[in-house]
Amino acid sequence: MTSQTDPAPVRHPLFARFYARMSPLMERGIGPYRARLLDGLHGRVLEVGAGAGANFVHYPAGVTEVLAVEPEAHLRHLAASAAEQAPVPVEVVDGVADRLPADDRSCDAAVACLVLCTVPDPDAALAELFRILRPGGQLRFFEHVRAGTPGGRRVQRIADATVWPLISGGCHTGRDTAAAIERAGFVLDRLDTLGRTDTGMPPPAAPQILGTATRPSER
Repeated sequence: MTSQTDPAPVRHPLFARFYARMSPLMERGIGPYRARLLDGLHGRVLEVGAGAGANFVHYPAGVTEVLAVEPEAHLRHLAASAAEQAPVPVEVVDGVADRLPADDRSCDAAVACLVLCTVPDPDAALAELFRILRPGGQLRFFEHVRAGTPGGRRVQRIADATVWPLISGGCHTGRDTAAAIERAGFVLDRLDTLGRTDTGMPPPAAPQILGTATRPSER
């Protein structure tokens, strides 16, 4: 674990309450993809940016423990309640993506779900996820990313430069998350691109990617 000065608290009280209220509606479109995201996981899992705990119900029986990290106090409270109903043991803790409260190589898998858009430094967050995974461990990700068309990217640039991060808990829509995952040292195993017709999530939070990446085994 790192030993730096504690980071400033993350506070998005209005967004957190709005997001919690909207989440049940969003699950109609993205719930099946949460299940796909977590299918087949086993062992000790760290979930970064757990939000209100919408993933918890989808964890399979092979998971022995989930360490769910959520920095926003209201969402963390909701996640703690969701953890009580989870089919596997879930511990909800305070923490931020670039300072994960886990030891080096202590997790079999890590989950990033609709969170890498919000972190201040995606490269630092992914370096932390790489650090806490054992060699051969897997990163599961479901994220909305940079649009595939010039017009879509233009809309995202405008949104990111104006009101979108302010009203969406620091979210930035135009990030190339797949490239950042590879830049952190992961090897992409699977990458599926989804759109509004798949998940119901409209622009600028479209398209999305769903996939897996592995921390290479040491030679």
